[in-house]
Amino acid sequence: MLFDGYELKDYIVKALNDLNFNSFTNVQKEVFSKLESEKNIIVKSKTGSGKTHSFLVPIFNNLDEDLHKVQALIVAPTKELSIQIYKMAQHIASFSEKRIDIKNYSGGTDRLKDIEKLSNSNPQIVIGTLGRINDLAIKENVLKIYTAKYFVCDEADMTFDDTNILEFDSIAKVLDNAKFMFFSATFSEKILQEMKKYITNVEFIDVKTNENNIKHIWIPLKYKDRYDLLKDLISTMQPYFCMIFCNKKENVIELANKLSNDGYFVGMLHGDLSQRERKRILKECNELKYQYLVCTDIAARGIDIKGVSHIINYELPKDYEFYLHRSGRTGRMFSDGIVYSFYEEIDNQYLDNLNKKKIIPEYFEIKNKELIPYKGRNTRQSRQKPKTNYEYEAKKFVPKPKKVKPGYKKKREEQIKLIASNLKKKDKKNNRLK
Repeated sequence: MLFDGYELKDYIVKALNDLNFNSFTNVQKEVFSKLESEKNIIVKSKTGSGKTHSFLVPIFNNLDEDLHKVQALIVAPTKELSIQIYKMAQHIASFSEKRIDIKNYSGGTDRLKDIEKLSNSNPQIVIGTLGRINDLAIKENVLKIYTAKYFVCDEADMTFDDTNILEFDSIAKVLDNAKFMFFSATFSEKILQEMKKYITNVEFIDVKTNENNIKHIWIPLKYKDRYDLLKDLISTMQPYFCMIFCNKKENVIELANKLSNDGYFVGMLHGDLSQRERKRILKECNELKYQYLVCTDIAARGIDIKGVSHIINYELPKDYEFYLHRSGRTGRMFSDGIVYSFYEEIDNQYLDNLNKKKIIPEYFEIKNKELIPYKGRNTRQSRQKPKTNYEYEAKKFVPKPKKVKPGYKKKREEQIKLIASNLKKKDKKNNRLK
């Protein structure tokens, strides 16, 4: 059956129609065009662009429903993302007249029960986290992944860190006949070099998409209380659903409790919640029990919460790549979205790095509980010579206190100048030694 010019199995087309898909996205078309090639692929495409179906559709279209062996292995960095992919795969399979065996293996499931079932038969499509897949396939040798024709690694940049690389290495070694397909919204040069150790004959696909459906608004903190500024911002918004990001679980808990006490419908999501609690929270978010979700970056990668209209960076992520992932929770599949971010003077270089990623923000401030254009950052930068890196580095050593005392600003500036001067002298000395 034809769908958007592609010959697909009938049940896949029925599943796409059920999702109200009218055509394939750019990343889906790019991936489909490379399937006949013998090359492995690394795909860079923004979040919300349809990456998951770009690998699920070809996997099902090339699946032998009568062959009861592992034909595709899909790994994800978190259990939440693996479950989300599993549900999307189940949706497609539900339209097939023949039963398609799909299993999810990730933390929190009954390991001994999984081992017992795998001793009798293996699923056709395997989805899970690296740790559990490595346990079942390599250590226990009951999950026979070596028969897989496809090996998909979603959010691949998170896979290549120190905690996951050994498990990935063990799995990759037994997948000699599989086509490797790596997907993410961001890939650093370091990660790309690391990937080349494991896969050869690679084609890199960088899908350029129009970012205009996401509006980025940055708001200066200007020594104001962060929570008071947040409440002022919320009073200017009418979100369908809003995600508020903090950098630490302690901050998530504190902020969620404050908002709840002030009468907002708030959920919270962080790494210390049990799997059952996380699942409940995500379910309740999709049911719109909450209007706001306060979360750490555990919710920034891959998780698809329907109808996210607004993102608030209560705290900017330390790694500016995560700004892109947080932003990707809204404006998904051509919907509109707004990302608000609070920033301080110390964040100027951080914001400049985002500009290099072609994130062009608008600057606003809140006065009388209204958002009005703010020219402070742009006009000041055009008038003055940018601050040296020494001053930027020095500010990291002089954090702002939570409670501001008289004379604090002048004293802090003196400390910054002193440290910056010492850093500059140290650099000069090192250069002379070289």
